[in-house]
Amino acid sequence: MNKAITETNLAHLPLLHRGKVRDIYHVDDEYLLIVATDRLSAFDVILPTPLIGKGAILASITNFWFQRTEDIIQNHCSDVDLREILGFDETYETYKNHAVVVKKMNNLPIESIVRGYIAGSGWRDYQKTGKICGIDLPKGLQQAQQLPESIFTPSTKATVGDHDENVAFDEVIKEVGHEMAEQIRQISLTIYERASTYAKSRGIIIADTKFEFGTNKAGDLVLIDEVLTPDSSRFWSATDYQVGISPPSYDKQIVRDYLETLDWDKSAPGPELPEEVADKALAKYKEVRNKLMGE
Repeated sequence: MNKAITETNLAHLPLLHRGKVRDIYHVDDEYLLIVATDRLSAFDVILPTPLIGKGAILASITNFWFQRTEDIIQNHCSDVDLREILGFDETYETYKNHAVVVKKMNNLPIESIVRGYIAGSGWRDYQKTGKICGIDLPKGLQQAQQLPESIFTPSTKATVGDHDENVAFDEVIKEVGHEMAEQIRQISLTIYERASTYAKSRGIIIADTKFEFGTNKAGDLVLIDEVLTPDSSRFWSATDYQVGISPPSYDKQIVRDYLETLDWDKSAPGPELPEEVADKALAKYKEVRNKLMGE
């Protein structure tokens, strides 16, 4: 495909939500259709420059991780044939690698962030306070250093155009109750540890990542949305990794670095990206997919 999917318009399905990357449609009382578009966001702003095929890459990586974690926690994937929803015509051909039919869940209002290394906002927080999101850490840690143990640092879920805000674990308890808050924390850490071990065997360090959860009709916790993709995680090359510097990332850090050179206040509308920057970013998405999935 040589045309970017930037906005979907499926006339036969009601559009429920258009997020930074995903468009969500109502199928029926049991199912939703999620389309991973080629939209690119940075600093919580959707940029006008898409990356052709990015959505298909994100969808394939997420499905890969769902399969590898389904013994830890159930996920929202369904066995509904996509062709039953999209038909057998051009619409199916356009979206078949970008879309998935999932079970409806009651989405929980928490971003479940796990950090295994000290980087990004966590590094800046540590430099100022000696903590990350209020969690005490040993003195003398360096940038990109692996933490003594992985930590759970939840945040709120922001609407499009807003920024997520870190919250204390007590806030998670207030939102979902103590038992489920503990379950979310433990499962998030368990998935991260398993994924980190696997990824390192493929030459990738997962510095940090974000999970989202919902509950089904029985009230059981379910893993939803995207899992361990370049959009929801910070990936580093294990070969090039060294403590004390900010390692180059297998994600859209290339885009963020470029945007930081501009006189832009990080509010919408975002600036167009040069072709060279967009091409390099897409190449990183492809590289991480190929390393993880062996393609």
